[in-house]
Amino acid sequence: MKKIALLGAMALSLLSPLAAIADDAKPLRIGIEAAYPPFAFKTPDGKITGFDYDIGNALCEEMKVKCQWIEQEFDGLIPALKVRKFDAVLSSMTITEERKKSVDFTGKYYQTPVKLAMKAGTVINDPLADLKGKKVGVQRASVYDRYATDVFAPAGVEVVRYSSQNEIFLDMTAGRLDATLADAVNIDDGFLKTDAGKGFALVGPDYTEQKYFGEGAGIAVRKGDKALADKITAAIAAIRANGKYKEVQDKYFTFDVYGE
Repeated sequence: MKKIALLGAMALSLLSPLAAIADDAKPLRIGIEAAYPPFAFKTPDGKITGFDYDIGNALCEEMKVKCQWIEQEFDGLIPALKVRKFDAVLSSMTITEERKKSVDFTGKYYQTPVKLAMKAGTVINDPLADLKGKKVGVQRASVYDRYATDVFAPAGVEVVRYSSQNEIFLDMTAGRLDATLADAVNIDDGFLKTDAGKGFALVGPDYTEQKYFGEGAGIAVRKGDKALADKITAAIAAIRANGKYKEVQDKYFTFDVYGE
């Protein structure tokens, strides 16, 4: 009996490394909203592309795992992560204290300013006074939504929520909105540089309050999944050190998108 137990223990010890290898070989399922250029969007043939997508693939390559991308509307990303539809969210999600109550984050992988976009020539000196009575579009469940709800709405600004930023841009063009509060790079690339964005501009101050706009964009994992968060954070540092991050960045931006 002792020999049988010993043989069983030896078999388990041999299988354990194989189990670990099999686990490492599993694809990393990543949730993304592909409607947020230049960070994530669809090509004319329906393929996902953008900075987030390319960074994710670079991270998977560094970690020697396969990326499996799963599309999800932004406001459903955290709920879907919690029910294990995917293992991580890489979708320009700002790291905030509020979100940290629900998920854990890697270190940041970029940080860009937040601005208003309105008709070109609009002067905004005091946003709360100058926006009173106007309609400001924000993406539902975003940091912009939370800020507008807490700060703009009590000052008499009408906050209008949308499922995607692209829908907001359409309503800006149609004259159904006076402004949008969003990431300045997304506004510039996804709207101002397009034909639909002609006649609009970034206006007013930068919005930088850390309470709302956090510490930059990070990759969310399920609460307590420290091992995965640490592994991805190490991979972010690695691709920044080996030049892969800059290679991806330079496809989309003419500045250091990582920030300070």
